[in-house]
Parts: sequence; structure tokens; C-alpha cells
Amino acid sequence: MSARWRPGDVVALRYITRDAKPGMSWPFRVVEDRDDLLALFIPQGARYKAWEQPPGPAGRRLGDATWRHDVLRLMYPGRHHSIWLFWRRDEQGRRFTSYYVNMEEPFRRTAIGVDTNDHMLDIVVTPDLRWRWKDDDVLAERVRQGVYPEDFAAVVRAEGERVIANIEARRSPFSDGWEAWTPDPAWTVPELPEQWDRLPATVWEGADWAYPVAGRTR
Repeated sequence: MSARWRPGDVVALRYITRDAKPGMSWPFRVVEDRDDLLALFIPQGARYKAWEQPPGPAGRRLGDATWRHDVLRLMYPGRHHSIWLFWRRDEQGRRFTSYYVNMEEPFRRTAIGVDTNDHMLDIVVTPDLRWRWKDDDVLAERVRQGVYPEDFAAVVRAEGERVIANIEARRSPFSDGWEAWTPDPAWTVPELPEQWDRLPATVWEGADWAYPVAGRTR
């Protein structure tokens, strides 16, 4: 467990695989670290680790990829979602394009950042707060395949419904003015900490089925 981070600190956000290993991983700069909120920023052009599928028997592996947007990620202790704000930078300048509600495991702090994992279901929200579900068919297919239990999928959708109620009521964080936020101009593009793939993963204790392996690290 790390102490509170300061604005501008670089941390690693890691998605943990079902065999309890670091998977996709991103470098972020800390914007705010409070009791009720961890706000992280990744700029367009940052290098991160993404799954790639090479030919041969080795299967998928992690390779370098380039992040394509400015994204502010609002994460809430103990909650099963985070809220992303997207900006695009081009010859016309920097403009806010959307919110994105990502269903995910409650995050766990590590010595270098935070660990979580994606729960497939998402909500795309326009700047004027019109919303639509994304990947609800993928979540249903994962249930049919036995990847997710039906009761868990119901919990994920219920979390999304609670966020939708906040969207429709124009409640926080959709009324907090985050869309006007700008990063510190002195910040350089962050890079993943060297230990991103060596520090033992933390796992979510909310469901044993999520990490069906022995010798888990908490």
C-alpha cells in the first residue's frame, strides 16, 4: 500500500489477468489523490502495453502501443467503475469529445500505482450527456461462455444503472466542470515504471471465480 501521491507523480495502472499476472498496463500522471477520488491523466502519444497476437504456439503477448487521446480517468475507492473524459488534439486544437464509463474491479493501490481489471460493459456519454450502452452483447456472451456468472453480470449492469441515474440527473462528476480541465503544461509524457511487469499483482477479493489460481498475492 502506497502513501498518497502528489500531483504530477507517475504511476502504473495495470489490468490483472485471471492467472493473477500484470496484463495491459498504462503510465498515468496523478491529478488528484483524495479519500473519495483518484484522478489520473494519460496524454495522447504515451506508450503503453497492449495485447498482441503473434503467429506461433506462444499465444498472445504484451507489446508496445501508442495511446491516441488525452484521457482523464476518475477512479473511486471501492466502486466498480471509473469515468473517463476524452479530448482530441489536432490542428484545430484540443477539444472535449466524450465521457466513457468503464465497469471494472475496485482498484487496489500498489507501490507503483493501481491494479484493476475490466468488466466488459461500458457506457458512452456525449458532451451534452446523451448516453448509450457499449459491449452489453459482449458481457452476455461471456455469461453464455461461463466466463462470468449470471449474478455477477447483474451486479455489473446494476452499477451501470446507478451511473446512468447520475448522468440523467446531471449529478457529480458530470456537473463538476472536469471537461474544462487542462493538464499542467510542464508535464512531460509519462513512461511506465520499470517494475510494472515485476511487481506481484494484487487481486480483487470480491469473487474467487475471477482469479481461479493458487498462491494469490493480496
